[in-house]
Amino acid sequence: MTTTFVSYQQISRDLATSLERVSKKPDVARETEYYNSKIGDIKSVDDFMADTRLYNYALKAHGLEDMSYAKAFIRKVLTEGIDDDDAFANQLSDTRYKELATSFNFKAFDTAATSFDRAQTEVVDKYMRQTLEEDAGNENTGVRLALYFDRTASTITTAMDILADDALAQVVRTALQLPAEVASSNIDKQAAYLDRVLDIEDFQDPEKVGKFLERFTAMWEIENPSDNYDPLAVFSSSSGYGISPDLLLSLNSLKLGGS
Repeated sequence: MTTTFVSYQQISRDLATSLERVSKKPDVARETEYYNSKIGDIKSVDDFMADTRLYNYALKAHGLEDMSYAKAFIRKVLTEGIDDDDAFANQLSDTRYKELATSFNFKAFDTAATSFDRAQTEVVDKYMRQTLEEDAGNENTGVRLALYFDRTASTITTAMDILADDALAQVVRTALQLPAEVASSNIDKQAAYLDRVLDIEDFQDPEKVGKFLERFTAMWEIENPSDNYDPLAVFSSSSGYGISPDLLLSLNSLKLGGS
């Protein structure tokens, strides 16, 4: 079986071709055609929530597919928008909710919210990337993790950003060869340790991210030989790629409390 590093390189080296291949899958093409045909008719949060097929497409595009059942939660995110500092999405440590509210900013733009590229082509682009990563994960979870880290690395500005996301934390712990038990230790001590051993600013440099992922994929392959791992283990306990509910509440309390 192809190694984690080689599989990751095959996908990321020509990402446009990889994404095009995903877009031509019958189920993806069908759902995208539906989304494109309907999104312009959505004029309110109520419209958005009422079309289950479109709603599910949009949530998957933002990595929130596993939160589709939490409609009251998602409604609050969309209803309050992003412009006010105390808007619900701005109070959540998980930035995916703010990204969703940005894509569908009914609070600011009312009936025109879905007329912008961010609600149309950008959501479709996000859906394709999300699907690509999920497909890769069906073969090798390490590849999915690497693709996700590569996509989101530029958003990392603090050690807490890493710890707030199960997948990012998994990549870093693997690359640094930290034991799994570290994940259950005091979160402030974890952050302090990462600040000591990492230069967080390196994640703004694509070349340095690439080097980091070379190390990660090598370590992943050692710990998880390509023919012996559970493709869903890392993601099954969290909402999409990011934060498990318990960790979300913990980190959000830290953020809101200023401690």
